[in-house]
Amino acid sequence: MTKKQLIFVLFVFLIWAVGFVVFTHKIYYTKNVEDLRADAIVVLTGGKNRLSSAVKLLNSQKAEKMLVSGVFKDTSLKELQNRDDVEFFNPEKVALDKKSTNTVENAIETAQWIEKYDIKSIFLVTSNYHMPRSMIEFHYYNPKLEIIPYPVYSDKVSKQWWKSWSSFKLLVGEYNKFLYVFVRDGLIVKKGD
Repeated sequence: MTKKQLIFVLFVFLIWAVGFVVFTHKIYYTKNVEDLRADAIVVLTGGKNRLSSAVKLLNSQKAEKMLVSGVFKDTSLKELQNRDDVEFFNPEKVALDKKSTNTVENAIETAQWIEKYDIKSIFLVTSNYHMPRSMIEFHYYNPKLEIIPYPVYSDKVSKQWWKSWSSFKLLVGEYNKFLYVFVRDGLIVKKGD
């Protein structure tokens, strides 16, 4: 490796590292907006406390409908109601998306659901580290939708990620996925443009 190549690699790594620190700061210091309302709530499954946080929003009448996106195919609403951390006041307002298996599919299935019900605004409920990438994907497939981020925090992902190898690995993986969709989004024409 030549000296110029080494300098270039170090420069790219420095930019990546600064971006990573900014990313981790943003995901831990973004506060939820409690006084807003939306037409609906969309909660992405897969992380601790996501469903219970979304149900609390629904129960406090912050929205009229809720979509739980990415549940297993054999999951029923009754099973979700039986969880210890969830108490639905209005289960008839809850729909389940059993098709989605990843964030892109969550956004695509949600786009169909919001079109069906003429929804203009949503709370997007997912883990704090997953929110930046989710926002990009949801904006891509739903460009006219107002999306209010509602990040959920997990005890399993340490705020002091530099002291926890598992937290560091998870955040680096999510940051790299975020960079990929950020660059991809900048290079392609958005839906509806």
